[in-house]
Amino acid sequence: MSIFGFRTRSAERDEATDAGRLERLARLLDELTNEISVEKAGLENRYRSATTDAAFLVDAIENDGVSDRSRDRVDDLTAAILSCEKRLAILARQVVLLDDFRKELASLATPP
Repeated sequence: MSIFGFRTRSAERDEATDAGRLERLARLLDELTNEISVEKAGLENRYRSATTDAAFLVDAIENDGVSDRSRDRVDDLTAAILSCEKRLAILARQVVLLDDFRKELASLATPP
């Protein structure tokens, strides 16, 4: 006990508390990365399907006289493709951010 009545916890207890906190944070970063991977995989599948469908429709429009409905479908697919590209870019930025967090986390886990 200090002369002023102020007590500190042991360094071992502080280290254990910090280690547990950093471990939980690392698990959370892994969970978030997995969520992003699942979302990205689903988006990429839909993206490939939409681009393939759009390509066939555009080819049909150029080679045949197709209905206005097919032209509308191309417009819908184009909008979906653009939306998907934007979302994939957002997910890519999130992955970069999580990677940066991991690097910072690793530096916190290393005592000065």
